[in-house]
Amino acid sequence: MKEMTHTERVAAALNDEKVDRLTTYPIACGVCRRLIGDGKLTYREWCSDPKLFAQAFLEGQKKFGLDLAIGLMDLSVMAGDLGAHVRMDEQNTPFVDEHIIHGMEDYEKLAVPDIKKGRTGVLIEGTKLIADHLKGSVVTSSFIEGPLLALSQTTGAERLFMDMFTDPAPVHKALKVMTQYDSEIVSAFAETGIEAVCWDYLWGNYSVLGDGEYAEFESQYAKKLNQEVLDGGMAVAIHNCADLPHLDTQIKEFKPAIYSMAYYPLIEGSPNASDVIEGGYADDCLVGGQIDPQLFIRGTEEQITEKTKELCQDVKTALCKRGLNSKYCIASGCEVPPDINCRLENISAMVEAVKKYGRMDS
Repeated sequence: MKEMTHTERVAAALNDEKVDRLTTYPIACGVCRRLIGDGKLTYREWCSDPKLFAQAFLEGQKKFGLDLAIGLMDLSVMAGDLGAHVRMDEQNTPFVDEHIIHGMEDYEKLAVPDIKKGRTGVLIEGTKLIADHLKGSVVTSSFIEGPLLALSQTTGAERLFMDMFTDPAPVHKALKVMTQYDSEIVSAFAETGIEAVCWDYLWGNYSVLGDGEYAEFESQYAKKLNQEVLDGGMAVAIHNCADLPHLDTQIKEFKPAIYSMAYYPLIEGSPNASDVIEGGYADDCLVGGQIDPQLFIRGTEEQITEKTKELCQDVKTALCKRGLNSKYCIASGCEVPPDINCRLENISAMVEAVKKYGRMDS
């Protein structure tokens, strides 16, 4: 089979058609800032300027030749714009270190901020620039936190989960605000020309919530938002790096076009690629994963090549058993660490390994 373009390959994989090779997407986002500004751009500089935000993705696409472009900033964007303090180390992922929910009454004080300001505004404007420059050459997607994740970033996970059980009413009021916040972002994304919205629905995790709790505190809100994405002419994608993900809900019920996930070999029951494919979850969804992100810092090119080779072989065997052609994307289980010590050559090694060992016509 002749070599396909990125868009041809992804379009075929989404429809389970024959492909020249498996699709691949090491989730290289913040790390790509090292490709601009003489490699000295700080994380704060990158995520505070829409032009720099987009430029990093454009340079990453040129250097690594990825099959997808997903505009992930980080998971503290919404919480930060709501007033939580975000710690920004120069060369690593920002995180919330001071929450704004300290009592039940604080849940009812939340209000949707102006999405044109703060880092939400940077994300939206940067997403448009990504879509403008890459649409047609690679499938593009925005990325944003789901309501429950955004609220946990604002509150602190431990407090939130206790409050969900002791007094759920104020929590639901806050979740409605978060859902409205997300809804406004979706409407803005729909005007950018982006082709998909990728949600981080992290708390769909049996290590944290059962089916009933997840249905109550996220599913009802996620379904509304997923439909708004579709109504806006975009595809729904989901990223969940949980160890025990709610696959029946997030894949079979939510019906995303793409589902990105991780694998934890030391956690009993954590599903690997073969489990997911042979379990029928890839029948109607392009599933992606599950290279360990830490390999990009701690591993060698030889190690990441070998792990990618093993995953390609497992995936091809499982697809064959299931009678599928192409419904899997070789990806990292979570974002390639944006740390300054991350080895960019390992990203290239993974992509090159998929080109060699992910061939579907041999």
